[in-house]
Amino acid sequence: QSKGKKPLFVQLVLDNIWSLYEAVMKRDKEKIEKIVTSLGLKIGARESRHTDPKVHLNAICSQWLPISDAVLSMVCNKLPSPLDITAERVEKLMCVGARTFDSLPPETQELKSAFMKCSSEGTAPVIVFVSKMFAVDAKALPHNKPRPLTQEEIARRRELVKQRHAEKLAANQGKELSEKPPNENSAEVTANTGNTKGEEQQLTGQVEIMTSKAVKQEADNKESFIAFARVFSGVVQRGQKIFVLGPKYDPAESLHKLSSQCSATDDLPLVPHMTCCMLENLYLLMGRELEDLEEVPAGNVLGIGGLQDCVLKSATLSTSPACPPFTPLNFEATPIVRVAVEPKHPSDMPQLVRGMKLLNQADPCVQVLIQETGEHVLVTAGEVHLQRCLDDLKERFAKVQISVSAPIIPFRETITRPPKVDMVNEEIGKQQKIAVIHQTKEDQNKIPEGIQVDSDGLVTVSTPNKQATLSVRAVPLPEEVTRLLEENSDLIRTMEQLNTSLNEDKKTHEINQKTLDRIKEFKLKLEQNLQGRKWRNAVDQIWSFGPRKCGPNILLYNFEGYKRSVWQCLGNAVKEVSKYRDFDNSIVSGFQLATLSGPMCEEPLMGVCFTVEKWEMNKVGEMLSTSSQDSGECDAIEHKQNEDTALISSCTDEVCSANVHQDSSESVPKSPEKMSKHKGEVLLADCYGPFSGQLIATMKEACRYALQAKPQRLMAAMYTCEIMATAEVLGRVYAVLSKREGRVLQEEMKEGTDVFIIKAVLPVAESFGFADEIRKRTSGLASPQLVFSHWEIISSDPFWVPTTEEEYLHFGEKADSENQARKYMNAVRKRKGLYVEEKIVEHAEKQRTLSRNK
Repeated sequence: QSKGKKPLFVQLVLDNIWSLYEAVMKRDKEKIEKIVTSLGLKIGARESRHTDPKVHLNAICSQWLPISDAVLSMVCNKLPSPLDITAERVEKLMCVGARTFDSLPPETQELKSAFMKCSSEGTAPVIVFVSKMFAVDAKALPHNKPRPLTQEEIARRRELVKQRHAEKLAANQGKELSEKPPNENSAEVTANTGNTKGEEQQLTGQVEIMTSKAVKQEADNKESFIAFARVFSGVVQRGQKIFVLGPKYDPAESLHKLSSQCSATDDLPLVPHMTCCMLENLYLLMGRELEDLEEVPAGNVLGIGGLQDCVLKSATLSTSPACPPFTPLNFEATPIVRVAVEPKHPSDMPQLVRGMKLLNQADPCVQVLIQETGEHVLVTAGEVHLQRCLDDLKERFAKVQISVSAPIIPFRETITRPPKVDMVNEEIGKQQKIAVIHQTKEDQNKIPEGIQVDSDGLVTVSTPNKQATLSVRAVPLPEEVTRLLEENSDLIRTMEQLNTSLNEDKKTHEINQKTLDRIKEFKLKLEQNLQGRKWRNAVDQIWSFGPRKCGPNILLYNFEGYKRSVWQCLGNAVKEVSKYRDFDNSIVSGFQLATLSGPMCEEPLMGVCFTVEKWEMNKVGEMLSTSSQDSGECDAIEHKQNEDTALISSCTDEVCSANVHQDSSESVPKSPEKMSKHKGEVLLADCYGPFSGQLIATMKEACRYALQAKPQRLMAAMYTCEIMATAEVLGRVYAVLSKREGRVLQEEMKEGTDVFIIKAVLPVAESFGFADEIRKRTSGLASPQLVFSHWEIISSDPFWVPTTEEEYLHFGEKADSENQARKYMNAVRKRKGLYVEEKIVEHAEKQRTLSRNK
């Protein structure tokens, strides 16, 4: 407790290491000798006399504290034995997604004991998890390596050569007997036998050279994949046939088709996400070396060859079809930077496609996809990862010359609340609003005819055939809600699947209680974050999420006579019978399209809530929906009686032939009311007809104009950036960060050193060349580490023009200082081939000659 006392670790461990460093660096010979003798080390004269003290220090430390021994003993002492696995961990491994252990089939639950025992008996089921596939040069495989011949192989080859030689001799002798006199033969034979040894060696050499060349050529042309795996139960043997279970495999579904006792050698029916394969080779992973193995018992890590056709990135191998797939590994790095790739010579396209497949298999963090445009796209975690992937593609997997596009950085679009202060930080409310009013008038002139926008941002649009009218409003979502929707996108996708199966009246297996609890918790969090008058009952009125029905945007309905909820799976499903029932999917589809590509630069929306406040359908539309409901509810007998009228409603005037028209005119009286009803039914024949298409387009248009009625903003993807730097170069680090729109969050000094740790955020769009620049500016003393973290609104308005008096005075009428958001927006629009509003000549003047006229 008294002052000046050192902690135990410092006193017993660090002080000793520091005193050794000090003695060696100051070349204190007496102290060094004392330390070396007390530790019982033998240091060679060469090391102790070396001019560089680090060599001497390295020699002492590598004998006193050898790192290999330390790491190995730590692994032996600290890593838990496979037998120490807890029951909770086993259950967590066996349950993928929202499933609970109790909901798994009984045959699957029985496997828990095999995990716990970690048994290596012959009767135990084999369970192996493949966590990743890695590419190995075929030359490195044990069977392709040159190895010394065994005695048996040498003897076998010698016999082979002798045999060949004897045959050759016999053939030669036969020829010579016919040509030469008999007394010369004997001398020839003796001479020949003397040469046999030399020829023997020559032939064996030739055979070896030929076989090694063939093997070498084959190895050069091939890249082998080895599965990195761990055995959890049983003994894995070479040549064993085994089930390969993909990450989406469900034992509950497959066990209806298979018996739990069946094996991979039987003829089995097709089961989704399950194949059979043979384990061709088992390897012991010895650093860079691979050693062949015959069998591997439970608890060990191993490499498996021959799985490249069955496993993409991860899989579970088992001799029992009741085994569930393990939860796949999660990687911290989110793929965010994408590039389009194409071969320089179009004839190399098949090789590039094959190479990209191999890269996808070899790298767990990369995504490979073909876009709707036909481009082959690589999605990677960042600049360094991208470069590594492209090098691998060129040199290892595709081995062709490739052209790479500029990196494509994703953005998001959103809206914000109207600003209270202008760009000069003056309050807008207290100023003369002439300029603002003038600006809003200009904006309203851009809106096409037939679209009404009120002062509050409510947009009203009618369909082209004037059958329906929609009123839509856009409101920004609170940040917490957007974050909540992003984090729970998988849960929203599960909800969507459950709702779809409920709507289609499918007999699904009962919804898992754990999933229901998660959905209830998610709903409760939404209710807590959507507080206030304008969000009253909003959670119960959620119609859909978007884009792709699981994104961070919400569609609400707020009009009378309609009830539908995304919370159907919680048991409050309502079988709705209303005039809107047939066409509500068209409204949702319009919303999905609008959120997938926003009006600024066709990028997805984020954090926007659209409310449908009015949906009016005129008389013809209403008559149609009621008649379609009646027809849906009537019985089969009535159906037969009304066959003629059904024929009329299903045939359009153009398609129906003349004689059908005659029948219809006889069977239906020609009153004007009936005729108009018939016409309405023809117009709106069903929910997949032309009217539904018009509704989709109108809803999309309404959402886009509702968005443009509010202040729009771009959202940029952001990296968190951690930089370690010394005090001398701090200023330069900050200069590079500020130049690239970065923002420092915190700066702290690492205890016991003179190194500062700086945490900052940096837009992904500005990150290219950032690491190199920082290293150059700081002479390599600072190195950054970038990880994708979140999406952030760019504060500047891309469409900003000066409106208030202060802005005119401060920025001038042109206001041509560079706007960051507009720069990003125009870059994306140019890349996508959209219209960019920019002048080729900004301020035109007459060119004058500067040289004096002579």
